[in-house]
Amino acid sequence: MTSYTPQVALVTGASRGAGKGIALALGAAGMTVYVTGRSTTASLGRLKDTPLPGTILETAAQIRALGGSGVAIACDHRDDAAVQAAVERIATESGRLDILVNNAASIHDALIDPGGFWEKPLELADILDVGLRSAYVASYFAAPLMVSRRRGLIAFTSSFGASCYMHGPAYGAQKVGLDKFAADMAVDLSPHGVAAVSLWLGPQLTERTAAAGRSRPEQYEAFLRQGETPQFNGRIIHALACDPELMSLSGQTLISAEIAHRYAITEEGGREPPSYRDMLGAPRVPHPAKVM
Repeated sequence: MTSYTPQVALVTGASRGAGKGIALALGAAGMTVYVTGRSTTASLGRLKDTPLPGTILETAAQIRALGGSGVAIACDHRDDAAVQAAVERIATESGRLDILVNNAASIHDALIDPGGFWEKPLELADILDVGLRSAYVASYFAAPLMVSRRRGLIAFTSSFGASCYMHGPAYGAQKVGLDKFAADMAVDLSPHGVAAVSLWLGPQLTERTAAAGRSRPEQYEAFLRQGETPQFNGRIIHALACDPELMSLSGQTLISAEIAHRYAITEEGGREPPSYRDMLGAPRVPHPAKVM
């Protein structure tokens, strides 16, 4: 793939959290960034009884303030037709899609509560719908836009929970599934010059983790001191999309803190977030066999 500058991105689940920060970083790079999510009013974002700030409208406005073009599309990623309509709008308005960031996920308030999976609400399994299946659907509708231009990047926001026990079986299965999506979609996309990667993000400095840290400082304090801003990961995704050697990375699961070195990306002040490879595990390397 020759070097090029990506112009249009879609970031799902960008009302707040990792999706918002990634979208802001892409906007700061001068991109047109479409952001999807259900939150058009702040009341939709909650952690137990604590309201969480953020809407897609606010994210789009902040993108514009950073010099990009931010466009909010209200979209429930449980609704396949709504996702299709969002991508069709991008095709009509922009005529291209260079980056898709699959980040939307249903995170239940009880995710980090103690207890076995059978002792928690069954709704924790919703992450396999909005989080796993929704990523497949968004990629399904976005891929033709990229294939037609013979370039593009589909990125999945995953975590070390794909390797170690983290927050229970539903969360872990979703992360494993995202990594497998990247590996297998890369096989299908390879002849068309389109890449797919999964990124293992470290602990994210978001509204939700800040609230969790206040309620469980003994559990989160050390992690949050070394956490990653979502913008850090957004800059990595942008650098990947610009990389003339991107296709050599396609299909891989990459650890954000490690791949950042390839592009000399750091946090503010030069801080380098640590990799948790030794503590939490390494990405699975897919077997090269292909059964068609």
